[in-house]
Amino acid sequence: MMRIVLRRSLPWLLLVLVALAAAWLRYGLIEPSAIVQFCARRGSPLWCGARQWLVLGFLHDVYGIAALLAAAAALLSRRTGLAWLAAALGAFALELYCFEAGALALLLGCLRLLRLQTQTLSCLPPGAPPAEQHRQREREIASQP
Repeated sequence: MMRIVLRRSLPWLLLVLVALAAAWLRYGLIEPSAIVQFCARRGSPLWCGARQWLVLGFLHDVYGIAALLAAAAALLSRRTGLAWLAAALGAFALELYCFEAGALALLLGCLRLLRLQTQTLSCLPPGAPPAEQHRQREREIASQP
């Protein structure tokens, strides 16, 4: 039982870790003015180049576009990994200034991941519409004394 709970909660815990890592990148590496000034000097270290690529990524909405593409792929397939990727890229994009696309991808990815997880818990076939879940329960109602 504990193994099943861990297996179901692991994607959500990893999603929180992705959001925390994105927050650290934003508030610890991109925004501080001391780091901006340090990287503007000649002879700056190599990680300043990686910081510059991160900045260029959100200036050109790369993270938002990648998150939306992953969300579209998650909606078209039935893979939990793609749903998690859409949610993770959405959280990353949301934290790194791509608000609209990141929020949409995070929402779609989380809803798709939740839907796929609930389908594996129930005895329904993978393509069953949501109304089938309620019909299945109505057939199993026992008579009361």
